[in-house]
Amino acid sequence: MAQSDSQTVATLEAIAKQLRIDSLRATTAAGSGHPTTCLSAADLVAAIFFHTMRFDPKNPSDPNADRFVLSKGHAAPILWAAWAAAGFISRDDLLNLRKIDSFLEGHPTPRMPWVDVATGSLGQGLSCGLGMAFSFKKIDKNDAKVFVLIGDGECAEGAVWEAASLAGYYKMNNLIAVVDVNALGQSQATMYHHNLEPYTKKFEACGWRTIEIDGHNMQAILGALDQAAAEKERPIAVIAKTIKGKGVASCEGKEGWHGKALSPADLEKAIQEIGKVPDFGKMAVRKPAGSMTPVASIQEALPPHYKLGDGVATRAAYGEALVKLGAANPNVVALDGDTKNSTYSEKFMKAYPERFFECFIAEQNMVGVALGLAARGKIPFVSTFGAFFARAYDQIRMAGISQKPFKLCGSHAGVSIGEDGPSQMALEDLSMMRAIPNMAVLYPSDAVSCERLVFAAAQYPGMVFIRTARPATPVIYPNETSFRIGGCKVLKSSEKDQATIIGAGITLFEALKAYDILKKEGIAVRVIDLYSLKPVDQETLLKAGKETGHLITVEDHYPEGGLGDAVLGAVSEFGMKVTKLAVNQIPRSGKPQELIQLCGISAEKIVETVHAICR
Repeated sequence: MAQSDSQTVATLEAIAKQLRIDSLRATTAAGSGHPTTCLSAADLVAAIFFHTMRFDPKNPSDPNADRFVLSKGHAAPILWAAWAAAGFISRDDLLNLRKIDSFLEGHPTPRMPWVDVATGSLGQGLSCGLGMAFSFKKIDKNDAKVFVLIGDGECAEGAVWEAASLAGYYKMNNLIAVVDVNALGQSQATMYHHNLEPYTKKFEACGWRTIEIDGHNMQAILGALDQAAAEKERPIAVIAKTIKGKGVASCEGKEGWHGKALSPADLEKAIQEIGKVPDFGKMAVRKPAGSMTPVASIQEALPPHYKLGDGVATRAAYGEALVKLGAANPNVVALDGDTKNSTYSEKFMKAYPERFFECFIAEQNMVGVALGLAARGKIPFVSTFGAFFARAYDQIRMAGISQKPFKLCGSHAGVSIGEDGPSQMALEDLSMMRAIPNMAVLYPSDAVSCERLVFAAAQYPGMVFIRTARPATPVIYPNETSFRIGGCKVLKSSEKDQATIIGAGITLFEALKAYDILKKEGIAVRVIDLYSLKPVDQETLLKAGKETGHLITVEDHYPEGGLGDAVLGAVSEFGMKVTKLAVNQIPRSGKPQELIQLCGISAEKIVETVHAICR
């Protein structure tokens, strides 16, 4: 290994000193924060930013620039200090840490232009970094690299090893993890203390190349990063032994300092202890090679081509729509968690294998990878059974903070999947997804509406959840029908309507059966397909409520937070009556129609409810 020249080492050591001082000053000014974890990482960050990474501080959107993900997000002050050293922000800005009008938040969010994804819920950064690495290597075909700084404490999270396994499987040599093993967590020592071997063995078992170093020896850090940058075959993990609070004797290697800022008096002592920082001038950075990647041309997707009355599962229509989107937009990518033959994302895989990522049964990592892809300008469609997104809900929650436009499709939702039983039935998914800020929640009922809504989701600037069903349902819409996010369809109406039945997906067809039964009895009702639960078509719902006097919602979902509550939220302030029919018990195995009947969301139950209202 070639030795870095003494001047480079001295300059980077000076920068590391400045990063320590700036992190301490920022957290003391804020009166809160996590300075000791910044002190342990200072040498590593200085070397990554000012020796190895290639970026232009003035151009955060450069598609050829290397990316940095701070997975241990509580060390945000040192990230802001690095960007000050790079000249992207001023050193004075650092004193605004955690203020309400500052984008230098307590944990990184994309309000700061160089932050691609929000971090701070630990264990997620490696997944996001892997998604960015996929984008660079597999799709853009450039040589940009992704650096992920990981804390040893967060390595207890299973999501870290989901990401490590998949990165090794795909041989992502452009992904470099740097593990800051400072041996102290929030409340006690970390699991392995300063023993590097467990981390090394785990990464190696996942197919990574590993390099163990002293994380405060600049010469060793540079040698490891040089090796990592030159690696051609595998992802690389640099396992660095560090000291939490390094450089400040009062907190160095001591418990009880996590999340604790120094007092102003202690700050001055610490700065003196760290010592005078030699003048390193305006720090130069390595600029990325290559020119800006041209924007790919996008064409309009081919329209649906179904026959009215044919039985087609919405999950199958989802697969058809993905293939059409793949042809129309080269930025569309698809991910699945070993359910592709059930979600029908395998259709996309067969058509565009280079843009399909099998993530296996590791939903947390799959969502994180999708977020990383979205951060690099791709349009990811992520599919699995709707129930299994619950496992990845924290990743979805963090994606809501990042506000990147990725799309989720949960199939096999509700009791209508039948004999597989309750563990496979998504009955909480609509509630979960409606709670995510600015996420559109869509529930198509037939193949035409599903295809059209998948197309709309691709164009939507935010996150989208699409719920699809297992059973085939009749095609009820002509192929040319349009569906806007935030709309609904009034399928049956008259001036004599005595109530409005609102359904979506499977329950829309129960509502239509109920309509036919009631019509024979001389009772007129309105039927609405509420395919967009968020945003919801308040205007149409209010009109129906005023004209028919009563709204009845019916949903293949538990009562809390789903379609019924979406309607209630839209009309309750206007004093309208809403009766909710929803899955009223924990289901069991059985035939779909038996379960629909058992759980109180059948046509017969709707008719009974209308009778009670219209007495």
